[in-house]
This record gives sequence, C-alpha cells and structure tokens, in this order.
Amino acid sequence: MRKIIHIDMDAFFASIEQRDRPELRGRPVVVGGSPERRGVVSTCSYEARVFGLHSAMPMKTALRLCPQAVLLDVDMKKYRRESAKIREIFHRYTDLVEPVSIDEAYLDVTENRFRESSATKLARAIQREIFAATGLTASAGVSYNKFLAKIASDARKPAGLTVIPPEKALAYLDTLPVGKFHGIGRVSAAKLTGMNIRTGHELRQLDAVTLKALFGKTGLFYYNIVRGIDNRPVEVKEEPKSVGHEITLAEDCTNMRALRIMMRQLSHRVAHRLQAKNLAGKTVTVKVRYENFETVTRSFSAPAPVCDGMEIGEIALALAAKTEWATRPIRLLGVTVGNFVDPGADPGFEQLLLPFA
Repeated sequence: MRKIIHIDMDAFFASIEQRDRPELRGRPVVVGGSPERRGVVSTCSYEARVFGLHSAMPMKTALRLCPQAVLLDVDMKKYRRESAKIREIFHRYTDLVEPVSIDEAYLDVTENRFRESSATKLARAIQREIFAATGLTASAGVSYNKFLAKIASDARKPAGLTVIPPEKALAYLDTLPVGKFHGIGRVSAAKLTGMNIRTGHELRQLDAVTLKALFGKTGLFYYNIVRGIDNRPVEVKEEPKSVGHEITLAEDCTNMRALRIMMRQLSHRVAHRLQAKNLAGKTVTVKVRYENFETVTRSFSAPAPVCDGMEIGEIALALAAKTEWATRPIRLLGVTVGNFVDPGADPGFEQLLLPFA
C-alpha cells in the first residue's frame, strides 16, 4: 500500500508578499492583474478570503467585495525562486515528486531516503523544513492514494496536517459534502445536490451504471473515489511540449456565433492551464474536425510568447477562419499552445503571466 503526501502551500503568492512586507501582515492582500485590464485574482490572503474572495475571481469583483484590499502585481521571478527552494526540500525525502503547480505537489514516500515508515512524521518534517527555509506555511495531507491525500491537505488550512488511514477513509468520505470532493466540479456538485445527494454517503448509494448514465466516464471516477479508490501513481513528469484543450460537440454545429464562443472558451481554458504551470508559448494551433471526421489544423507562431486567454482567442479565431468551419458542420474544436519559451531567456515573460496559485 502506498504512502502519499500532498503538500499545498498556503495562499502562496500573498503569503510571500506578507512575509516580505511586514506592514501587510493581518491585512487583506490580493495578488493579480489590474482591474482596468480585466485582471483576475491569482492568490489572496486568508484575511481577504473572509470577504468571499478566491483565485480566478475578476479583480473588479474582488475589489467590490473588499474595497480595502491591498492589490499587488504578480512577481513571478520571486515566486518561482521560492518554489524551487521548496521542491529541493521535497527531493531530500524522495525522488517520486509530482508537481501539480507552482505551489503544490504529491510525494510518494512509501520508500524514502530516511527509511522512515511513518508518512505522518515525514509530512511534519517537510512542513518544518519549508518554514525554516522560506518562512512560509504549508498544509499537508497523508493517505494511501493521491485523491485522499489531496482531500486531506484541504481539510485544515492553513498550516494543517490531516491523515486519512485506510480504515477511516470511508467514514471520512461519508460526511464530506460532494462539493468538497476533489474532481467533482461545481456543475456536477449542483446536479447531485439537485438529486438530494449532498454527502459522500449518499453518493455511494448510486451504482456504477447510474453514475455513468448521469456523468459519462467521469461517473466511473466518482464511483471509485467515493469508495476511496484511486490507483494513479505519483508520476515524475517531463516538461510538457504543449498545453491544449478540445471539445467534441454532442451534435454537429453550423452556428458561427456558437462556434466562436466555444473557441474563445477553449482559449481561456488553455490560458488557465498555462498560467497554472507558469508557461507561455509562441505557437498557437487550432484543430477543426468536420462532420465526416476529416480533421485539419492551422498554426501560427507569434513573435512573443502568449498565455493570455483573450490573445490566444484572437489568434485561434483568425486561424479557424483559414479552415472551412464557416461552410461545413463541425463536430470538434481544439486549441493548443506550444513552443514554450524559457522564462529566463525572455525579459518580457514576467509581464505575460497571470498565474493561478
């Protein structure tokens, strides 16, 4: 049985700023883009979250909810430097480290450098080392798989440590609201709540056939996680060559307004993924599949790297205009950004990023 630790830094960007600027401690701090440029919240301090602020919220909304918030620009160079220190600490314990984003990672400590049998002791040690090296707090979750470790790290923020052993997993999940299940999004959670399914216990009463009928393949994922089943290994991943998203339409579409909206939505999803991974690329590619399954792609390489959803969307629409999407029924659309630029090699890279952490 695996021993997995999930480490999640607490309000990472905002905590770094409060550490470096003592006058901001105890105040609502919001790190993100300018409200005049349709900026969004990247991270906000726990003092700001009391007012309902959260990551990815439009900055205008955030400032309306909390006018006294201190708004700070993103300083990616500084945040990446702190992230690198934290990852060095992870690798002192195990080679099996899977970064999820700049501020969180899974660690498989089943076998570890200290030959320590207690993952709980290792998690506490990692938290102490992070604080000693950076002055920042991290929350930790310990369990026998990635899903439960992630659930556990969210349970007692900030600076918490939660352990879910195998014999207590079902009891823990039974009382957990479905909206707290990592992997069940807001739309699915609302659908379940509308069926009077509000907790893990109630969700577990639905069989696999019913869940698949309601949610497709994702329903089988729900069937497993509500039973504490997650066989995904902690993977040491290579740097991605590209980041993309595509959608297969339920019915072939010829409505150009709807297709343009979908293309923009895809572009924003790709942008969110890029920003979460602190990436920007010069090449945008669109994929268009017609009703007869014929698939075409069109690409454009920009002079500067892109990671903004609106900019990616404009390029994607221009590329789509070079296909036959205006004259033929469409069954699939996709947007991909690749040809990533090394942040250290591009002096303008810092201004491009509005990451979510």
